[in-house]
Amino acid sequence: MSGTLFPFSAVVGQDDLRLALLLNAVSPAVGGVLVRGEKGTAKSTAVRALSALLPQVDVVPGCRFSCAPAAPDPACPDGPHEAGAGTARPARMVELPVGASEDRLVGALDIERALSEGVKAFEPGLLADAHRGILYVDEVNLLHDHLIDLLLDAAAMGASYVEREGVSVRHAARFLLVGTMNPEEGELRPQLLDRFGLTVEVAASREPAQRVEVVRRRLAYEDDPAAFAARWAGDEQDVRARVVAARALLPQVRLGDTALLQIAATCAGFEVDGMRADIVMARTATALAAWAGRGEVRKEDVRQAALLALPHRRRRNPFDAPGLDEDRLDEILDQFPDEEPEPDPEPEPEPDGPDGPDDNGGGPDGGGVPPQGGGPDESAAPPPAEPEADAASPADVPESAGAENPGGADAGADAPAQAPVRAAEPFRTKMLSVPGLGEGAAGRRSRARTAHGRTTGAHRPRGQLTKLHLAATVQAAAPHQKARGRSGRGLVVRKDDLRQATREGREGNLVLFVVDASGSMAARQRMSAVKGAVLSLLLDAYQRRDKVGLVTFRGASAELALPPTSSVDAAAARLELLPTGGRTPLAAGLLKAHEVLRIERLRDPSRRPLLVVVTDGRATSAGALGGRAGDTPRALSERSARLLAAEGIASVVVDCESGPVRLGLAAALAADLGGPAVTLDGLRADSLAGLVKNVRTASETPRRAA
Repeated sequence: MSGTLFPFSAVVGQDDLRLALLLNAVSPAVGGVLVRGEKGTAKSTAVRALSALLPQVDVVPGCRFSCAPAAPDPACPDGPHEAGAGTARPARMVELPVGASEDRLVGALDIERALSEGVKAFEPGLLADAHRGILYVDEVNLLHDHLIDLLLDAAAMGASYVEREGVSVRHAARFLLVGTMNPEEGELRPQLLDRFGLTVEVAASREPAQRVEVVRRRLAYEDDPAAFAARWAGDEQDVRARVVAARALLPQVRLGDTALLQIAATCAGFEVDGMRADIVMARTATALAAWAGRGEVRKEDVRQAALLALPHRRRRNPFDAPGLDEDRLDEILDQFPDEEPEPDPEPEPEPDGPDGPDDNGGGPDGGGVPPQGGGPDESAAPPPAEPEADAASPADVPESAGAENPGGADAGADAPAQAPVRAAEPFRTKMLSVPGLGEGAAGRRSRARTAHGRTTGAHRPRGQLTKLHLAATVQAAAPHQKARGRSGRGLVVRKDDLRQATREGREGNLVLFVVDASGSMAARQRMSAVKGAVLSLLLDAYQRRDKVGLVTFRGASAELALPPTSSVDAAAARLELLPTGGRTPLAAGLLKAHEVLRIERLRDPSRRPLLVVVTDGRATSAGALGGRAGDTPRALSERSARLLAAEGIASVVVDCESGPVRLGLAAALAADLGGPAVTLDGLRADSLAGLVKNVRTASETPRRAA
């Protein structure tokens, strides 16, 4: 692979992305950029190209923490340094892999030397490497939460702290933080979204001419990277000089009272939580003015800052689409018109900008504020209208409990689907958990052995020591002190004495929803309540960092509507469009769930599943299942449920049956699955007491019986 980077000024389109990156290059205090968008939209290309535009940095020779020679960090682990001449080097761009450990991120302490020699032997991590440069995290939404917390804490404080069993190291860590993510693979929590200064949504252009130019430039770069970079060297130098000039002008930019009122009114008008948005908007507007070569913040700077800093801060739950109503924004800003500016001593020249020799907008816009390319605001769109109820819908008449066709004939199995209904308002649910002790990815649902949590024991480390159990280590070393010739106060510790702490926390699970979409569920009020219940459980899965999947069954078959994913908003979108109608192939739904879980177990054996079956328990169709002669749909569903129970899969049945006469079929299904049944009303947090205990007890009973 060539070491020549694709030039930043050669990136076609993506005005918002390029502007957000350049503003952070001008003022790292803006707080970084989160780039959200589909794959193949030059997210990584633009971020990597930015590093070539940053000015060189002077560093103290031999300092692993890149201290500035003019003002070295007094707490530098390699210090103290005397002020003096340094050496210049390019600003670094450091990439944080998704699978990185905590020690790789913040650095590692040699605990053995610390205990035996009293020496703080510290190996710097990626935060130290990125000091005074760029830290780039691709697929930031796939990082473990505790790593994201460490990363954002360091970015906010400008320093990294490493604590290990009473041994502490601190070093400076100021960097431009850039994260990229594909929302289809899962969202970041709102608290983490808020810690990124700016967020940009990117998408591939739908203009054929622009797409042609993208392909043309990419092919030219791959054919001869050096020659392609040489063609754009002049444009790159122009952008680099403009970044340097904007940095020099930044301290002189005036943020007047009118601009501050515009910022405060905007944040209040859009009901943004906290004060971080106001601060970020102020810094962004100041950087925009400096980038445009002006000495005072204007209304257009505040407007552009709002479009970059507020959309991701307005989300109230993971199913809200990021966005900002631009008409509402203009109404707020028009309440505080700019003061009449003083005449400039000489007219400001119109900069040419770093556009390349083409007509397709290769580089950042010459005015410094590329136009917003977004479409209509999704968050301001009215909700879809509720379809009118049919006067005499067959869905309002429950299926007869005795309508069980043996085996083959499924009259009406392929009845036409009825229009989807909207979900009822979601509510808070109590936790459902998988019994036993797992070892899956960190989360917030079931008990598991994890890298973080309460200490429950100690063992000899297998591989590199990561979490020292100090008491167990001292206890192992104490009997050997005389034989090892201990003479001073220090403890003589050998590698064999070290003990790894065993910790217990919580893991994320795979929550697989199996939803009955047959005619017996299609009564409008009932299906709305069912969708509301599933939506509530999806919100709970989002908060507990689970993967989710969705299986639906109706007519003559079952369908995997959503393969297991970390994107709960994708599951919510599929749920919203779920059609209903036809007979009830319950066995087909359970067997489809069994197949999905079997495949997922091969892909991710450490992630334990929780099966949530949402149904009234009726089985009126055998679907495509043959079965034995004389098998009824009910018998097939019982056998399918027992197959799942025999494999120890934790299950819960949400009983959707309603009306004065209830058949109790969902409870019978729950007994076959070895789990509890809970009604829709009982799923609410205030009436779900004891359900976790019931899940565990019911799941463990078949094992004891076996």
